[in-house]
Amino acid sequence: MTQDSTIAAFRFGYGLPLPATAPTEPASMLAALRGPDVMATTYPGPQLADLTETLLRADTSLRTSRRAAGEAAKTARQDYRQAIARLEGIALQAAKTTIARALDAPDGFRERLVQFWADHFTTSPRARRDSPLPATMVEEAIRPHVTDRFADMLKAVVQHPAMLGYLDQSASFGPNSRIGQRRTKGLNENLARELLELHTVGSGYAQDDVTQMAELLTGLTVGKKGPTYDPRRAEPGPETVLGSTYHGDTLATVLKALEDLAEHPATAAHLARKLAVHFVSDQPNADLVQAVTDAWRSSGGDLLAVTESLLTQPASWSRLQDKARQPYDFIVAALRALGLDGADVMRMADDPFQQMILQPMAAMGQPWQRPPGPDGWAEAAEVWITPEAMAARITWAMEMPSRLVNPLPDPAALMTRALGANLGERLAWAVPKSENIREAVGLVLASPEFNRR
Repeated sequence: MTQDSTIAAFRFGYGLPLPATAPTEPASMLAALRGPDVMATTYPGPQLADLTETLLRADTSLRTSRRAAGEAAKTARQDYRQAIARLEGIALQAAKTTIARALDAPDGFRERLVQFWADHFTTSPRARRDSPLPATMVEEAIRPHVTDRFADMLKAVVQHPAMLGYLDQSASFGPNSRIGQRRTKGLNENLARELLELHTVGSGYAQDDVTQMAELLTGLTVGKKGPTYDPRRAEPGPETVLGSTYHGDTLATVLKALEDLAEHPATAAHLARKLAVHFVSDQPNADLVQAVTDAWRSSGGDLLAVTESLLTQPASWSRLQDKARQPYDFIVAALRALGLDGADVMRMADDPFQQMILQPMAAMGQPWQRPPGPDGWAEAAEVWITPEAMAARITWAMEMPSRLVNPLPDPAALMTRALGANLGERLAWAVPKSENIREAVGLVLASPEFNRR
């Protein structure tokens, strides 16, 4: 195994051993990204259209349960519980699907890119009925666009019910709009603020830009059949954001503003650095960041061109393991090292899946789809490598492998297979001296070499 394949697996994938056909150098990794999205068809994810009927059923039965009495209210409450159970089941299945894809993907870099952009456009369910919505946004607004223009991804995300609901866009009305005047409703600036601060330019804007952007977005909402644009909610008159003025209370006007934000020079610089931080180092090489910024600007935000720049910079292939594996990355890498594949995960019953994967992940500091805020999960290694979080990882490494696989793999073989060129002398010395196989396997999975990338 070459050092480059180890770096490819750790930095741009979900660890070793790699699938037999996995690309390990920039040209072949890019070729795989240009090819078909195999995992999307192998393990299909939830679509918003699949949820519409159940969401309507949940909403209708909840309203009925609050207005009715007696047997009618009882029936409505039962219908509501059944609808919620179905939605939560879909969300749990989506979690299994995400992990199965990461384990089986011949191009693990695609899965890593999907997770990066899903975190960049963080959403979290605001209520139990919304539990599958973040997964549908990833499936429909993010995954199809990881090699397209950033503007296309941005427009799809901003119009998705998961984002509109998470940032309370349906509660935003133009104060001078037809509905706003009648109901004395006002602006909600959540979506506008995060759009500027987190999703695009990152800096260089003023409060007036936020307010004007919020006014521009007021027509966006979620109707009974999904996202829609309602001009009755839209603040009339032109809006000026970052020096550009937009006329017309239409969806086309909103989309033009999003296009401009996507191609703004500050967006290029902000997201180039974020990509370098996520994939390479918490303190990335300045030349790497500049190269990715230049690729963004020269291509108009073509994410395949941006990705090519990231992959082809020498700094991206440095030997140092500067990043901590986040709990999700750690668990996926551990499952892969233990020999589990996507089919194994999909076969897991719901309770064991939650007990052995989702609950431990939360104990390590990363509850599934529950980030602390719209800025997503922290990147800095010190956030993840804390005494409490490492205790949870060590506990998992010592206790869970024997519940997941029987018999346990040979520790020496596991060590070589899971770490490749990252295997250090101290670990190579310590593992054969462990008292039992369970302890030796745990030592490999809890090691610094395994927990950094």
